[in-house]
Amino acid sequence: MLKFEEICELVRLVGSTGVARVEVEHEGARLEIKGRPQAQVVVAPTAGGQAVLAPQVMIGSPIGPETLSSEEDEAISGDHHVIESPIVGTFYRAPKPEADPFARVGDEVRVGQVLCIVEAMKLMNEIQSDMDGTVVKVHVENSEPVEYGQKLFTIRPS
Repeated sequence: MLKFEEICELVRLVGSTGVARVEVEHEGARLEIKGRPQAQVVVAPTAGGQAVLAPQVMIGSPIGPETLSSEEDEAISGDHHVIESPIVGTFYRAPKPEADPFARVGDEVRVGQVLCIVEAMKLMNEIQSDMDGTVVKVHVENSEPVEYGQKLFTIRPS
């Protein structure tokens, strides 16, 4: 059986390389990843095998990463705070595909304010700000797989 991290890595590779479709059979389970707008994972049992619990990547609205102008971006210094992903999963900037993002560049945020959701094994994990400040950069595209410790947001402390 493929591990969750291995499935996430395959989804990430398909999404970043532009491959149209990848199919893998492993220990009685079949995994198919389609690389259209966003990678989709379909897991089905094979003869004599059991279904594998795997993430299903929602196709969300096209909310990409954001940053300040190049001059402002270069000015981001060591006193800025980075919010990192505490888990492996899929990054969502909004609660629903048609909704506005939780936080945009330039928004003032407070401790405890939800910045995004990281879905892991069908559980929606709200990622909250751990400081007051201004969002200066969003590092990840909506619906993109993220790894543990990957940068999500950069915040200028207030």
